[in-house]
Amino acid sequence: MTIPGNISLAWRDWAELSTEELYELLAFRQAIFVVEQASPYPDLDGRDSAARHLTLRLDGALIGSLRLIAPNADNDPRVRLGRVAVAEAERGKGYARLMVAEALRLAATAHPGREIEIGAQTYLEPFYASFGFVRSTSPYDDFGIPHIDMVRAGEG
Repeated sequence: MTIPGNISLAWRDWAELSTEELYELLAFRQAIFVVEQASPYPDLDGRDSAARHLTLRLDGALIGSLRLIAPNADNDPRVRLGRVAVAEAERGKGYARLMVAEALRLAATAHPGREIEIGAQTYLEPFYASFGFVRSTSPYDDFGIPHIDMVRAGEG
């Protein structure tokens, strides 16, 4: 996918986010995962500070985000991909595909050979399967939203 000039992708560590960027990111996720999906779940799970955050902007406006959590050698050898979100008005335009491809690129560069796991909403299984993810659990309820875990072999 060619990225138009009015689209920007940017990676930031938690500590690099300004107060305004942090507020914007958390409000964006809340609007989608809690309000739109009517799922009162704990978005603030204590893992953001260990993650790299990808933002997608259209003409400067935040329209997409995701986070990538590095493997923790003591407890979790996998890279974790999560909080993949695209603004409702911008869905169906390939932006999620663009962000996931960028996250997989970074994972292969920064964590070569490591498996990548995502807890995906069940209806998104074909989307993630198109990137090589395979289902690793039976469906489960995650605060009222059906999910499955999926894993992808590491690259690099």
